[in-house]
Amino acid sequence: MIGCYSLQPIQGPMPELGSVIGLDINDAGRVVLGGAMGPEIGQVEGRLVRRDTSEFVVGVLAVRLLRGGEQVWHGETVHVKREHVTSIYERRFSKTRTIIAGAVGVGVIAILGSKSLRGVFTPDDPKGPGDTLQAQRRPRP
Repeated sequence: MIGCYSLQPIQGPMPELGSVIGLDINDAGRVVLGGAMGPEIGQVEGRLVRRDTSEFVVGVLAVRLLRGGEQVWHGETVHVKREHVTSIYERRFSKTRTIIAGAVGVGVIAILGSKSLRGVFTPDDPKGPGDTLQAQRRPRP
């Protein structure tokens, strides 16, 4: 499905394997994961590969940093202990964001389209093209 998605706090059972989740990492988790992922990890987002009572195994898609910024990953597998997680999120379809993005897209297309059509229907001569029939008529002798 094409559209906009956002991470929402989990309300209910854990997402199924294969779902995209986000894990907020605490200070202890930053210390443990820092060697492999960097010391400023705020959140890990990725596809849930496996989970049990002690850890999540995630195919990482992005790492969000504490001071802003994001690092894109390509599904590398990382083990995150539950004790290093403060909040769990799941990716959900956002109807509102999709509508807003669609409206912005249509607006941009309309603006670009009107600018390109303006060149077709606007004469190059600021005085106008004149009466082309008048210019072609010849006086009768």
